[in-house]
Amino acid sequence: MTAPETPLLRVVRGNPDDAELAALTAVVAAVAGARAPEPASKRDSWWADKASLVRAPLAPGEGAWRASALPR
Repeated sequence: MTAPETPLLRVVRGNPDDAELAALTAVVAAVAGARAPEPASKRDSWWADKASLVRAPLAPGEGAWRASALPR
């Protein structure tokens, strides 16, 4: 024998019409379906960042040796 299902919503007071009950159901379903935003990925360490190992392409030309030491 199966247990009786419990209703998701129950009207305790008042007598809502079909439109009001549908609006309430839509709001409750939207709130239940919404997920909290996932936290942004946390960088472990700037020292462990592998992107710093990738060198920018060389640009030969006048003043290139000076520009090579400037931060990007």
